[in-house]
Amino acid sequence: MRHLLSYVMISLMAKIQKYRIYPTKSQAKILESWLEECRWLYNYLLEQRRNAWEQEQRSIGYVEQCREITRLKAERPSLKQVYSQVLQNVAARLDNAFQHFFSRVKKGENPGYPRFKGKNRFHSITYPQFGFAIRDGRLELAKIGSVKIKLHRPISGKVKTCTIIRKPTGKWYACFAIEYEPQALPESEEVVGIDMGIKSFATLSTGEKIPNPHFFREEEKALAKAQRKLSKIAEGKGRNTPEYRKAKKVVSRIHERICFKRHDFIHQLARQIVNRFGVVCVEDLKVRNMIQNSHLAKSIGEVAWSEFIRELEVKAESAGRKFIRVKPNNTSQMCSRCHLIVPKDLGVRVHSCPHCGLVLDRDLNSAYNILALGLQGLGIQSLEAHVL
Repeated sequence: MRHLLSYVMISLMAKIQKYRIYPTKSQAKILESWLEECRWLYNYLLEQRRNAWEQEQRSIGYVEQCREITRLKAERPSLKQVYSQVLQNVAARLDNAFQHFFSRVKKGENPGYPRFKGKNRFHSITYPQFGFAIRDGRLELAKIGSVKIKLHRPISGKVKTCTIIRKPTGKWYACFAIEYEPQALPESEEVVGIDMGIKSFATLSTGEKIPNPHFFREEEKALAKAQRKLSKIAEGKGRNTPEYRKAKKVVSRIHERICFKRHDFIHQLARQIVNRFGVVCVEDLKVRNMIQNSHLAKSIGEVAWSEFIRELEVKAESAGRKFIRVKPNNTSQMCSRCHLIVPKDLGVRVHSCPHCGLVLDRDLNSAYNILALGLQGLGIQSLEAHVL
């Protein structure tokens, strides 16, 4: 395996580092007004593009709309209060949305035409190049001032952009897009195949099982109670009341708590696997198709396979590890010793091969197959020494 795990030169990579910020009441008020101005501008520019095409069959691009922003400032003075590059980024976001729209059209996918942003549907603003800096442990924002920031970890790399985000709970965050040069980890000859599951979050080809933490199930009763209270307030006092906003924030806080727990679990587990194994093989799961099963949709959504695999891939790439996705076809049905297909439904948790007599846990058998297919993709033909 050593020839497969030699040191790999890694080019510059990008990542996002997020920090909690604590704007004062006056600063938060300014940020709120900026979000509303940017929302209005986004909708105006979207309508301009739509009308130009429907009425004149003419396409409008990013540069033309940036010139339009300059003209709009004379008609709408409140736009002048917003930092100019933040406004230009609104046009860039819309342009990016249309590029993705046309890309999906070409691929024959459901295109999803860019939509107008309703009230409280625009949650972030971006300083794309200038207008922000960190000085003396505080975040300096153009036209906002010095904002308290909790730098819980150092910023490692060159900061490219700064995005200020408002969460439904009322919390504010600063997200920095950073360009950095990753450092490869020391070589490891250990290899692993990972089978994702619901009963166990993951089963490794080493025989280890990672329990499913069930973060959503733990909070499900509290969430249901908070949502019932929110619904009663909406029916009784209406949605435009302080009571409704307070109850809505409670619901958002529970969702946020679930998200934080899941996020922390996924990142820590991905880091442990990447630190330990030189080759990581996983199934290339089509989770969007899988959640169409109404009986398993909640359980599949709770385990967040897509997020875990994505974080695993990013961490493996930055550490110089081999990360391989394999086709999931028959990985749970095929015998990992003799490769005979042994059909079994989801209720059968033990693999028992009538041909070679192999009997073992269904998920472990699948993990062996995933590892074997991954190593095969790397050109290793002798698999028995690695899987059994």
